[in-house]
Amino acid sequence: MDILWWQILLLTLYAGYQILDELQIYSSLSAPVFAGLFAGLVMGDLKAGLIIGGSMQLTVLGVGTFGGASKIDANSGTILATAFSVALGMNPEQAIAAIAVPVASLMIQLDILARFANTYFAHRIDKLVEDMNYKGIERNFLMGAIPWSFSRMIPVFLALAFGGGLVEKVVAVLNGDLKWLGDGLSVAGAVLPAVGFAILLRYLPVKKHFPYLILGFTLTALLGTVFTNMQVLGTGVAGVVKNFEGVFNSLPMLAIALVGFALAAISYKNGQMIPNSPAPKDVASNDSDEGEIEDDEI
Repeated sequence: MDILWWQILLLTLYAGYQILDELQIYSSLSAPVFAGLFAGLVMGDLKAGLIIGGSMQLTVLGVGTFGGASKIDANSGTILATAFSVALGMNPEQAIAAIAVPVASLMIQLDILARFANTYFAHRIDKLVEDMNYKGIERNFLMGAIPWSFSRMIPVFLALAFGGGLVEKVVAVLNGDLKWLGDGLSVAGAVLPAVGFAILLRYLPVKKHFPYLILGFTLTALLGTVFTNMQVLGTGVAGVVKNFEGVFNSLPMLAIALVGFALAAISYKNGQMIPNSPAPKDVASNDSDEGEIEDDEI
C-alpha cells in the first residue's frame, strides 16, 4: 500500500498544527494518543494508530519541559510510525521501537532549531514595543508560529514523500535475515510504556500516597481479570449459541477511572467538611515536605 498524496498532505498539516496546539491552544489534540487516532483515521487503520499513539503516550507520561528545555517529539514519531506501519504492513509494536522512538528523539534537534529561529521575531517584538507599534507586535507574534510549524511539517513531509522506499527495505530486512532483531524491537516497543510509568512514579509523591498506589494496582489486576474472563465467556457462548449477538468489551481502565473519580469526590467532600483551623507549625512543615522531591534529586 502506497501513501497517497492527500494522506501526506493531511498528516503534514496536522504535524504543523500539533506543536502550536501544544504551545498555545491547549486543546489536547497534540497528545500522542490523538496523533495516533488522527493518523490511523487518515491511513485507514484506527487500531494500529491507537496502539502506537497510546504506547507513545504512556512512554512520555513522566517527561516534561522545564524552562526552555526540549523533549522528544512523540507526536511526530507517532505520525510517521503509524503511516509506515499501515502502508508497509509493519507490526505496530515493531514500528514503535524502530520508527516512533528514533524519530521522536531526532526531532529534539529540530525543536532546538525552531527555538533559535523564533528569537528573530522575539527581538523584532522588543523593538516594536519601544516604538509602541501594537499592530506590528501582533503580526510578529503570529509569525513566530511559522518556525515551530515548519520544524515539524518539513521533516514529516520529507519522510512520508521520500522515505517509504528506505523504510520498506528496513522492514524487509527486519522480517528476513534480521528477524531476531525485529522480534527484539517488538518486545522493546511493548516495554516502553512501562518506562513511562516508571519515570512518572519517580516524580510523583508515592511515599505520601502509597495506599492509593496499592489500591490502583489491585483494582487494575482484579478488573482486568474480570473483563478478560467476560470476553472469553462471550466468545465461548457465541461459538455454541446460534445467532448470539452479544458484545463483550474490555474496559478495565474505564472502571479504574470511575473508581478514582469516586475516591477523589469523597476526598474533596471530606475536605470541605473539615473546618479551617491553623495547624501547628511543625506539623504543617512535616506534611508539606513528606513525599516531595528534593532539589538534588532532580
